[in-house]
Amino acid sequence: MATTYLLGIDIGTQGTKTGLFSQEGRKVAEAFEASRLIRTGNGVVQQEPDEMYGSVLRTIAAVMEQSGISPALVAGIGVDGQMAGIIGIDGDWCAVTWYDSWLDTRCEKYIGHIKQEAEEKVIAITGCPVTYAHGPKILWWKHEQPEVYKTIDKFILPSAYAVGRLAGLNSENAYIDYSHLHFSGFGDVEKKEWSVELLDLFQVDKSKMPRIVNPWDIVGHLTPDAAAQCRLIPGIPLVAGCGDSAATSLAAGVTRKGIIFDVAGTASIFSCCVDQYKPDLKNKTLLYARSIVPGLWIPMAYINGGGLCLQWFRDQLTGTGSPVSFGELDHEAETIAPGSEGLIFLPHFSGRVCPNNANVRGSWIGLHWAHQRGHLYKSIMEGIAYEYRHYFKIIRELVDDAPFTEVYAIGGGAKSPLFNTIKADVLGIGYVPLRIGDTAPLGSALVAGHGVGVFPDLMAAADAMIGFEARIPCHEDRHKAYGKFADAYENVFDALGPTFKAIAG
Repeated sequence: MATTYLLGIDIGTQGTKTGLFSQEGRKVAEAFEASRLIRTGNGVVQQEPDEMYGSVLRTIAAVMEQSGISPALVAGIGVDGQMAGIIGIDGDWCAVTWYDSWLDTRCEKYIGHIKQEAEEKVIAITGCPVTYAHGPKILWWKHEQPEVYKTIDKFILPSAYAVGRLAGLNSENAYIDYSHLHFSGFGDVEKKEWSVELLDLFQVDKSKMPRIVNPWDIVGHLTPDAAAQCRLIPGIPLVAGCGDSAATSLAAGVTRKGIIFDVAGTASIFSCCVDQYKPDLKNKTLLYARSIVPGLWIPMAYINGGGLCLQWFRDQLTGTGSPVSFGELDHEAETIAPGSEGLIFLPHFSGRVCPNNANVRGSWIGLHWAHQRGHLYKSIMEGIAYEYRHYFKIIRELVDDAPFTEVYAIGGGAKSPLFNTIKADVLGIGYVPLRIGDTAPLGSALVAGHGVGVFPDLMAAADAMIGFEARIPCHEDRHKAYGKFADAYENVFDALGPTFKAIAG
């Protein structure tokens, strides 16, 4: 019997990655195309939706050419993507807005408006603290771009936009899968339906909200035109897909209560898996997202561009010409004692997301003449770990009966033994890097496989494909040493609040 293959496409912030996988989870081929982030100042971060769709076509074509696999053996296609930004489409599925990125902060005014009107109600219903996500962004379009708002038939996500183009859908077929609902601003995440109460409160047209579906629902089939452009055959089923962090957590085996998960990527995401919905009304920090696996939840918090801080440092502060490698920087930093000789770094270049504080800025505190490049670099890693410690404390308050014993780690940052060691020592818990670095495309392939019947048991399929590197333990002496620096990090936000506000204002 011929092997069945599945395509998983991840429309990430840094670029689009497509993987072709066998039904056993073996990656046959992959392709990547970098994104063009448009930054023009004043909080603007956007992308052209058609460029995003074009990257999907081109990377699929590249993997098909690279693999030599017959298109007839491809059973299904799944797409995941960036979660907190939105695209407005008209009735013919043409984008009438740019992709309003999760990194774009122009909606800040409406974050304050939502908080003032109904902050706790929004958290209770959506599971998400009010932040740079769909709700404030939709209000920005409604009030700041009213003529464009009138032309928007539906607000959708990048993954849905790409699937709709591949399948030739129109706005009557527009959808959002439930893994995105916590970011929606107006969705009841428990009931998996739109909250009429919230839509009415903020006077948002329900007609502009897409239908809510399961990630594995088949929403269309590949058109002849799209098939020709990406070297496939027409008619291949397309599932709804999901958010990138949802796909990542599925393929990483985060399928049981008690697992902690670190995505060390562009955004630094710290999360866990639980079986009860407990929105974070007290701290207003954790986002209570649905797992793709029914009945499970993935409470999470993230740094808006945490991994970008390391890339920025490497690219901007390591001299002219070709930047040094992360491996070289790791080598410079690895012998430096915990705390980087009194240096604290805040990794919030565009404001703190969890909890939301737009006034916070990236900062080094405690610089002196003895600090060298290795100290600055290590302090960035430590700053991300200190932020994680804050999240972990809240998780343990909300979920006091989960057997947390270790952290699964993936993403580019998880390839660094030093970074994993710092996090283990700061958090006081062992770290286990996963063998596969970029799990989102595999997660989307798994969802597609479930939708077309290749994987009847989605959780079992995910568990069968996971592999681990060597466990990195917490060193108790370093954990104790890090305590005072982590405490100082948490105190900085109150101590420098007025200063941050003056700078941001």
